[in-house]
Amino acid sequence: MSQSNTRYFLPALAPLYASFHEFAETLLRVLVGFLLVLHGAPKFANLDGVVGMVESLGFYPGAVWAPLLAATETIGGLLLMIGLFTRPAAFATTIVLLVTVYFHWIFKAEGFAGAEKSLIWAAVLFFFVIRGGNAHSVDARLGREL
Repeated sequence: MSQSNTRYFLPALAPLYASFHEFAETLLRVLVGFLLVLHGAPKFANLDGVVGMVESLGFYPGAVWAPLLAATETIGGLLLMIGLFTRPAAFATTIVLLVTVYFHWIFKAEGFAGAEKSLIWAAVLFFFVIRGGNAHSVDARLGREL
């Protein structure tokens, strides 16, 4: 059912929901991007530790995968924050998060409890793979997106 056809229990709230729709989506995209930057940037300071971690998962050579992981999270997060190349950035970071699901669920044998956060992150990022950046993004300002 589309939002315009939605019948609310409290119809008076419809204008409030409509007025905050774009803001909420933009806030989510910016916050997720910011948190990815916070998570990814420190990996550059400890690439040797990240090399060991990615190699323990079977990603060889770790010297290639570790900086790619750090860059995907950091640069992908920056791109999401500003809404530039939103879909590719969200796609790349979704893949990273799906690997972390594997890491926690299978490799560390933590099951759902260990992978739950990564599943939520992956779902939010997948939302932006499908949705794109919205009107408050560089993609929209450029009038083009992938």
